[in-house]
Amino acid sequence: MKIEQIYTGCLAQGAYYIVSEGEAAIIDPLREIQPYLDRAEKDGVKIKYIFETHFHADFVSGHVDLSKKTGAPIVYGPLANPSFNAHIATDHEVFKLGKVSIEVLHTPGHTMESTTFLLRDEHGAPHAIFSGDTLFIGDVGRPDLAQKAASMTQDQLAATLYHSLRNQIMTLPDEVVVYPGHGAGSACGKNMSKETVSTIGEQKLHNYALRADMTEAEFVKEVTDGLLPPPGYFGMNVAMNKQGYTPFEEVLNHGLRPLSPVAFEAAAEETGALLLDCRPAAQFQQSFVPQSINIGLNGDFAPWVGAMIVDVKQPILLVVEAGKEEEAVTRLSRVGFDNLVGYLDGGLEAWIQAGKTTDSVNRISADIFAQEFEAGKSLVIDVRKASEYQAEHVEEAYSRPLAAINDWIRDVNPNEPFYLHCAGGYRSMIAASILQARGYRNFKEVEGGFNTIAKTTVPCTDFVCQSKLIKS
Repeated sequence: MKIEQIYTGCLAQGAYYIVSEGEAAIIDPLREIQPYLDRAEKDGVKIKYIFETHFHADFVSGHVDLSKKTGAPIVYGPLANPSFNAHIATDHEVFKLGKVSIEVLHTPGHTMESTTFLLRDEHGAPHAIFSGDTLFIGDVGRPDLAQKAASMTQDQLAATLYHSLRNQIMTLPDEVVVYPGHGAGSACGKNMSKETVSTIGEQKLHNYALRADMTEAEFVKEVTDGLLPPPGYFGMNVAMNKQGYTPFEEVLNHGLRPLSPVAFEAAAEETGALLLDCRPAAQFQQSFVPQSINIGLNGDFAPWVGAMIVDVKQPILLVVEAGKEEEAVTRLSRVGFDNLVGYLDGGLEAWIQAGKTTDSVNRISADIFAQEFEAGKSLVIDVRKASEYQAEHVEEAYSRPLAAINDWIRDVNPNEPFYLHCAGGYRSMIAASILQARGYRNFKEVEGGFNTIAKTTVPCTDFVCQSKLIKS
């Protein structure tokens, strides 16, 4: 028996490849399926099953394409109702895979079709669970995403999850390995560990939601407390996973259309496409196509695209570093952004050589910021998460998380100078590009963010001034 966790850091997502006696199963595959086909060919095995733990909200699965390529059935747990052909399993139904077996454990709560797959070894003993978004390392799945589909409140879903965990998972032996669907960084939970593998026993000891003495009411309160609004693209990804989607190869071929500067400019006017510049912040800051939004490939690219652009049907034109075109298209497709018009052939250099206009961001170092900063006078906007801000921040800075920029941007006075920063510069450059695309030119973005500011003489504190507001 062989188990391989295929972890994608950008999405904090775990897919799984299980092999026994020439047969393989894939659990929660990513959109691009070639790596799974390559693994199976290399191992000389046949992909027999494609298991889906639930209808994913944060990424588009490769289940449909993989099933078409291999003939393997897509298997969901009870209550799933996809628009395509799939095997809807019953609770405790067993699927043989070589000398091992995979048992269906229906664990509703995150969503009503959510299912955990229990892998039993050749002797029938429980070996590992693939828990999807039901159980994470240090956390459990958020119960607010499926309220509309389930006609239930988040409290009702949380109560359902409480019983799923205690009746289906916590009764398993402590030595059973836990392979979750996500790790730290995913928006599908709120307190996930950076670890991506654990055991039932370890989770009983360290996972707040699995305390033995926890009542249902306590569970509901703790699991629902502090939930941030889900990213806007989540619902659209669920629909794609449930209804089907354009084959990945078609998306890739369409997105990899090279466009000359003239054709790129014409396409922007004709389609109303968003200009997405995927280069590192340091390159974007110096020079970019006007009105471009910068979300760099070298960070949590796909989740931030989803959070900032939201509408997966939005036409997009790409500006990327040479050789990174396919990576950009692939990572966009993982979160459902398939309407890719093409990319700027030759990159920004070709744009400049064609005599086209460019823009830039006014970025300053932390040392210059320290020289210019005046306590009680300088206006500073911190776009980190609220938790990061609360831990420590520039004294009297405003907390305005990047994820909520569409809400707070209207309150920014376009005539009052301000400084902009995040933790290291990735998120603040996203914010800077959005601000400039909407006409704001009255700010300076701080290179290196709070990580470098904290090393200067700028006064910092963990005190939150709740009454401070940006005046328009």
